[in-house]
Amino acid sequence: MILYPAIDLLDGRVVRLHKGAFDAVTDYGDDPVAVAERFGEAGASWVHVVDLSGARDGKRRQSDTIRELCRTGLRVQTGGGVRSAEDVESLLAIGVERVIVGSLAVTEPEQVSRWLERYGPDHITLALDVKRTGGQYRPALSGWTDLMMTTLDDVVKAYDGTGLAHALVTDIGRDGDLSGPNLALYRGLVERFPDVQWQASGGIASLEDIEAARETGVAGAISGKAIYEKRFTIEEALACSQSA
Repeated sequence: MILYPAIDLLDGRVVRLHKGAFDAVTDYGDDPVAVAERFGEAGASWVHVVDLSGARDGKRRQSDTIRELCRTGLRVQTGGGVRSAEDVESLLAIGVERVIVGSLAVTEPEQVSRWLERYGPDHITLALDVKRTGGQYRPALSGWTDLMMTTLDDVVKAYDGTGLAHALVTDIGRDGDLSGPNLALYRGLVERFPDVQWQASGGIASLEDIEAARETGVAGAISGKAIYEKRFTIEEALACSQSA
């Protein structure tokens, strides 16, 4: 399983939001490149970067900072307000390995399917934020305030035949609160859609959580707050994610 240490960027600073709220920000400093370099020195090969400024306002996309992160030697998976083919192309052009597509993955699956064909499945990661209601997981958009009627499974099935290879799913009830990952959610996705390399996102608080996520069969796990709060080191997390 790949460990993706996370860097959330807001106006050039490294931050974490609590459950996606811009009015619940914890600040971890103004040098994201130094943070990424420490991840790399500890043995990480990937970094998961969310451009919060770009998500809030596409004109404020932090391309220069993301370019510098790509130059650290880490493989970069990033998104935040990706709304067009031009957005995808501009990120790939500065060295991004995988572009994360969120809201459009739910609302415009035909368009995103064309991107999968055009840029290749290994360069696109779907990001699906979900909430359980009425016994079903449903995607939530617009800062998690707009709950869709379609289900998570319906969204994934819309990509049948596209070669979809990478998708991350966040249980929004657990994001940033260190309550542990939703293991049942990920176990079910791996069982129902085994051709997708799933990434667990949200809630990881301990090495035991990383081990439990790995045992669900997911291909990756994203960790942010627990790393910054020193619940474990990158070295410890990598060893746990890779152990048999």
